Amino acid sequence: MKLNYQSIGIRIRRLRKEQGLTQQTLAEISSQEPSNISHIERGATKLSLPTLVSIANALGVTTDELLCDNLSAAKTVFEHEITHILADCSHTEIKIITETMLALKNSLRQELH
Repeated sequence: MKLNYQSIGIRIRRLRKEQGLTQQTLAEISSQEPSNISHIERGATKLSLPTLVSIANALGVTTDELLCDNLSAAKTVFEHEITHILADCSHTEIKIITETMLALKNSLRQELH
């Protein structure tokens, strides 16, 4: 199995920015070098398990949340992500998103069967 380090880096960057952290601050909290955080976020380096765990702890997330694009059993992570995305939506926005999701789901199922 080959891990997609770029998707891991994208998630780390998104979570870091959502929390208002700089690469420097994340590096300090996770005991990493700032240049290492930059390389990880760009997917330019493979990160070790201890590094992954230290970054997850620094961001206050599980390693599943960072690895979910590489896991076959990460449904709950994606469900949580959807809930987070919808949290600040208005009634109208949720209605439109729901209709869009239903249309997409139907299209996907027709395509796959």
